[in-house]
Amino acid sequence: MRKSIITVVGKDQVGIIARVCTYLAENNVNILDISQTIVDGFFNMMMIADTNSSDVEFLTLSEGLEELGRGMGCIIKLQREDIFNQMQRI
Repeated sequence: MRKSIITVVGKDQVGIIARVCTYLAENNVNILDISQTIVDGFFNMMMIADTNSSDVEFLTLSEGLEELGRGMGCIIKLQREDIFNQMQRI
C-alpha cells in the first residue's frame, strides 16, 4: 500500500470536503483516515490516502489537487507518507 498525506488549508466554504473527495474517488484513491477542523473561519484538513489503485501518476494527482485548491482559494498538498514523516523529524 502506498500511503500519502493530503493537507488542505483555506478559508472555510461549502463543499471543500466534497470536491476533494470527489477528485480522489474519480482517480481511484482510497481515503483511509480524515481529520478536519475549522478555526476562526479557516478550514484545515488532513487525510491519509492509499494511492495504490490509482492509474494516475503521483505527480499528476498532486498537480490536480493543487489546481483544485486554487479554484477554491485553498492550498492543497499531496505528499508521500515517507517524505511527510521525514519532514516532520527535521
